[in-house]
Amino acid sequence: MSASAAKVSKKELNSNHAGGDETSEKEQQEAIEHIDEVQNEIDRLNEQASEEILKVEQKYNKLRQPFFQKRSELIAKIPNFWVTTFVNHPQVSALLGEEDEEALHYLSRVEVTEFEDIKSGYRIDFYFDENLYFENKVLSKEFHLNESGDPSSKSTEIKWKSGKDLTKRSSQTQNKAGRKRQHEEPESFFTWFTDHADVGADELGEVIKDDIWPNPLQYYLVPDMDDEEGEGEEDEEDEEGLEDIDEEGDEDGEEDEDDDGEDGEDDEAEDD
Repeated sequence: MSASAAKVSKKELNSNHAGGDETSEKEQQEAIEHIDEVQNEIDRLNEQASEEILKVEQKYNKLRQPFFQKRSELIAKIPNFWVTTFVNHPQVSALLGEEDEEALHYLSRVEVTEFEDIKSGYRIDFYFDENLYFENKVLSKEFHLNESGDPSSKSTEIKWKSGKDLTKRSSQTQNKAGRKRQHEEPESFFTWFTDHADVGADELGEVIKDDIWPNPLQYYLVPDMDDEEGEGEEDEEDEEGLEDIDEEGDEDGEEDEDDDGEDGEDDEAEDD
């Protein structure tokens, strides 16, 4: 493009602007209608993509099942795997009191099963060994989404042993380290099985299904923060001990030098 062609006079700009203002409302309406038609095509493709993604997810969900089974068999060889995993998870641990942790020491297996139509819901099963708290061998909670998109849930009724209902426990207790918990304990983890009030906002179910279940090992292997803090305090104490030794050594050195100086002065006096 030549320099003369690239230059647009102020008069030409004003002329173009006036032409734009003359665009009729009819033309604008036609443009809006065409945009709406194109948008409908985009939405149709998005729906088609969602259906295809769902089919792929269902396919791979079936392929994962043998690996989940193998993983469960291996996890069974590790004592306290699931209680450690829950305690190490920041969101789940906030829901656990001391007695909840004690009860979860009997938790031997966790299974998450998505329904054939993944969009319709899922179930979480907790398998327990014989324990002091309840008679159930399995506690389950199911989440359903009906055709209209309304969520609902149902769960196993917990058959508590006499005097062991953790949902009615005291609000204050003492943790394993012996430090008093001066604040109120959270509601028992087990109240989750009876809470069906706001299924759409059930964060615990979503956390277990989407965060913990895909890879529980990452939370089991999280280092114990109390141990790390203890090691840090020991290191600080060791460093302080070394500093004290160094200071004592310096003081001893200074005293030796003073003694040597005094001995030298005494020798000189005797010579005189």
